[in-house]
Amino acid sequence: MSGGYRGFAGVAGNGVELGASESSDELLVRRLKRLLLDEVDLTEVGRLDEAQRRTRLERVLNHLVSREGIILSTRERTSLVRRVVDEAVGLGVLEPILADPAVSEIMINGHDTVYVERYGVLERIPSGFTSNEQLLQTIDRVVSTVNRRVDESSPMVDARLPPDSRLPRGARVNVVLPPLALRGPTVTIRLFPRRYGMDELIQRSAVDSATAQLLEAAVRARLNIVVSGGTASGKTTMLNALSAFIPGRERIVTIEDAAELSLEQEHVVQLETRPANVEGRGEVTIRDLVRNALRMRPDRIVVGECRGGEALDMLQAMNTGHEGSLTTVHANTTDDALSRMETMAAMSDVEIPFHALREQVNSSIDLVVQLVRSADGTRRVVEVSYLSSRRREDFELSRIVHWDPHAPGEAGARGAFVRHPVHPRLVARLQERSEQLPAGFHAADGLTGLDSGGGVSWS
Repeated sequence: MSGGYRGFAGVAGNGVELGASESSDELLVRRLKRLLLDEVDLTEVGRLDEAQRRTRLERVLNHLVSREGIILSTRERTSLVRRVVDEAVGLGVLEPILADPAVSEIMINGHDTVYVERYGVLERIPSGFTSNEQLLQTIDRVVSTVNRRVDESSPMVDARLPPDSRLPRGARVNVVLPPLALRGPTVTIRLFPRRYGMDELIQRSAVDSATAQLLEAAVRARLNIVVSGGTASGKTTMLNALSAFIPGRERIVTIEDAAELSLEQEHVVQLETRPANVEGRGEVTIRDLVRNALRMRPDRIVVGECRGGEALDMLQAMNTGHEGSLTTVHANTTDDALSRMETMAAMSDVEIPFHALREQVNSSIDLVVQLVRSADGTRRVVEVSYLSSRRREDFELSRIVHWDPHAPGEAGARGAFVRHPVHPRLVARLQERSEQLPAGFHAADGLTGLDSGGGVSWS
C-alpha cells in the first residue's frame, strides 16, 4: 500500500467490518473528522494553544471511537486518533516525519509518494496523503504561516519557515503545483540542520583535528575563505562551524536566500532576500543585500551562497577592508570553485575585462575548502587549498591537505587526511596575525616546479 495509514482493522458500529484496506482507512478517517467537527466548538478550540488544542481533540476522538463501537487495539486506536488530529489541525502524515531528528529533507511527489533523507540516504516511506486535496490543504497550512499563497495563478512558491514547536530547526519549503508538476503537487521541505561545532565534525570524521585547527587559525587571521561543494555536501554546516571562530568583538553581517546560519556571536546582523510580489515588484536579491551590507560598517560579511553577479561585490568587499569574509559556492572541485566565482562575477551588470576579473579573484580569495557527499551519505572535507597565484596569473592552487580514501587510516580503517607543505605566503599571513601552523603541518621552503600536493610552488 503506497498511501494512507496501515492497519485500522476492526469493526465499526452496527457490526460493519472495516478491514485494513486503504479505502477503509480513508473512509474511517473522514467519518471521524466529520464527527469531530460536529462535536467540538471551533471558536472555543481556536482560543487554545497548539498543545491544549491537540489534547482536547484527542480526548474527544477517543470518546467518539468508543461511542461509535469501533473495535481497535490500543496501538491502532492511538495511531488513528493521532492521524485524525494531524489531518484536522496539523500537517497530516508530515507530523511524525518532522518529529524525527534524523530526517534532513522531505520530498513529496504527488499525494501518494513521499521520500525522506536520513543521514544522507534517500528512502521512501510507506504512508502518503490520502488525496491531492488533502495534500493541497497541508500546503496551504504551511505557506499561510509566512503569508504566502500558491494556486493556479501562482503555481510556484519558495519560502523559509521560521522555527516553531512543529519545526524547531526551521525549514525551507518549495512547492510546485500542476500543470507545471505533472504528477500532482510537488513539495520539497529542507529542514535546517542543527548547528554542529567543529568538534562534532571531527567526531563524525568530516575533518581531522589538525585541519580543523588550521581552519580556525585562518578564520582568526582574517583570511577570506570559500567553502565549495555539491548539493547537500554540508557547505552550510561547515560555514556555521567556521563562523564560530570569528572573535565576538567583531560586527558580522550574514546574507542568505533563506536564513539557515546560526551564529553564536552577539553582534550579528542577519539579512535575507525577498522574492517579488504577485505584481512582480519588491524583489530584494543577494546582490542588493551585499551592496547594502557594505554601508553597514561590517567587520566581516558572510554570504550563504554566491550564485550570480553578487560574486563581484563579494570579491570587492573581500579586497577592500572586509578581510576574513566567508561564502559558499556550488562546485565539484577547488579549481571549479575559482572558475565559478570568476564566471559569476562576469554576470554582473558592470563591464569588467576578463583579466581584471581574474585579478579580483587572485587578490580576494585565500583558501578554498572542498566538501564532498559520498555515495553512502558521508559528508567530508576532501581538500583545503591556498590560492597562490597573484594579480593576472592563471589560477594556481597550493594544496594543503586532501582526503585519500586509499591511504591507511586509524585502527586499520581505510582513508586518511594527507598533509602537504604549506606555502610561505600563507605561513607569513598567519604569523602576521599571531597565528601559527598547527602540529602536523610544516612550511615549504625552496621548492621549484610542482610540489608533492600537486600545487604550483616557488623558488
